[in-house]
Amino acid sequence: MNSTKIKFEAIKVYHIWTHANGNENLFRADENYRYFMNRYLKHVHPVVETFAYCLMPNHLHLMVRVRGDAVLLEYLREKKKDQTLQGFQTLGGFSNCISRQFGNLFNGYTQAYNNKFNRKGSLFIPNFRRKLINSEKYFARLMVYIHNNPVYHGFVDSSGDWLYSSYLAYILNKSTNVEIREGLDLFGGIEAFKDLHLKINQEKLHLIFGN
Repeated sequence: MNSTKIKFEAIKVYHIWTHANGNENLFRADENYRYFMNRYLKHVHPVVETFAYCLMPNHLHLMVRVRGDAVLLEYLREKKKDQTLQGFQTLGGFSNCISRQFGNLFNGYTQAYNNKFNRKGSLFIPNFRRKLINSEKYFARLMVYIHNNPVYHGFVDSSGDWLYSSYLAYILNKSTNVEIREGLDLFGGIEAFKDLHLKINQEKLHLIFGN
């Protein structure tokens, strides 16, 4: 199935990725990365729980779990100030509601980016990609791949050197919106988390997951 057509379902985990148009960059400076994450908290965090993320200069990866339909319905009721809203039919269905929140993030970021750098047109490729994560083994390997993406692409020597991913939130146990405790439980603790990030061969991960 086309990865852009996979439907979002409640309480399921997805790998989401997207890329800049052509040879553009999504992020040029620290403030761009920070602004994107602030917008992420506004638009996307209310409808998903985040296990991992990595923002690269020209692409990004996310691993998220969709919140329950009751949580989403309450969020939409508050957002639209309509306490009589029943179901999601008037908004195009459950999956479309999740997609719309990501669309709001990408479109809003593009507008701000265009204003700042005096550019026009789309910044992201059309239709972000997504894939269902259906096993704990795949979950763990995907998280390692996401965190090691900057290493694979030659930006840093280790995952901990890249400031724009969730890796340091796990290692430093900071106050964060990332679901680090549940993530570490699936690895079997912090030492297993660190060990797997060091040991998994980057080329093998690239063959499994692509860019």
